[in-house]
Amino acid sequence: MIKKSNFMEVTFSALSVNEGFARLCVAGFCLQLNPSLDEINDIKTAVSEAVTNCVVHAYPKMNGNVTLRCEIEGDVVKITVLDNGVGIKDIEKAREPFFTTKPSEERSGMGFAVMESFMDKVDVSPNNNRGVCVTMYKHISRLQEARNA
Repeated sequence: MIKKSNFMEVTFSALSVNEGFARLCVAGFCLQLNPSLDEINDIKTAVSEAVTNCVVHAYPKMNGNVTLRCEIEGDVVKITVLDNGVGIKDIEKAREPFFTTKPSEERSGMGFAVMESFMDKVDVSPNNNRGVCVTMYKHISRLQEARNA
């Protein structure tokens, strides 16, 4: 059997007001997989964290963009959030719970830990140009249930 696939991409300004827009884009796109309310809320929370990281950390002294890509392959959604900002000096350190580069702004340093707790897999790497690329994967269990019904 051939797996169906689908794709979407949107680019927006790295502004905090666009975090909600990103959540809605991903949620709307993922509806075709028939996710449970818990699954869609997990995805929206992880996307919020990834976009917020771009807004807060990627462009501290300049304007920039965030690109959000969603791909569906079978019953898995792959979500990529990337920026062309200043990047992360030590990705492994940044992924540690409670690590923050902005303690004066009362940042908890839990962004990556939150993403990892809500998604099946999270990869963080330097973007090809510059900046950071966060790729998250989520298996949608109800798609198979709907096919079997």
